[in-house]
Amino acid sequence: MSEFVKEANVFVNQSMESREALLRFVSDQAAALGVTDDADAVYDAFLAREEMGETGMTDGFAVPHAKSAAIKDAAVIVVKNDHALEWPSFDEKPVDVAIALLVPDGEAGTTHIRLLSKTAVLLMNDEFKNLLHTTDDKAAIAAAINKGIDEE
Repeated sequence: MSEFVKEANVFVNQSMESREALLRFVSDQAAALGVTDDADAVYDAFLAREEMGETGMTDGFAVPHAKSAAIKDAAVIVVKNDHALEWPSFDEKPVDVAIALLVPDGEAGTTHIRLLSKTAVLLMNDEFKNLLHTTDDKAAIAAAINKGIDEE
């Protein structure tokens, strides 16, 4: 199994007050994790994507994604908020779990599409959604996402 999503990329019990605050947090963590040297450019990439249409899926999940030359390596950062946030979503319900995809510009057509499709498949799996909503075990969350990314 790949170790694409590391335990260090999973943040639980967060207390963000808005979608923008959560995206800022993800951008800052991407810098802290070495995924980027420019958190502001990553944040701007998230905001630009949000303006194109909702990244909120269903059942309290969002999949915000940023493609930017400022992103050095593809990464997934997971944030579980302690309360649901207003977030444009397909079911018009607020979001409490964000699975953020960060992709370098050069991998936009490959890595980005693969991560997005794998994440979408995971979010159709009730067992996966229940796990993410009910546990704060960072290792279990990372392992569940890695398993989904690895599956053909």
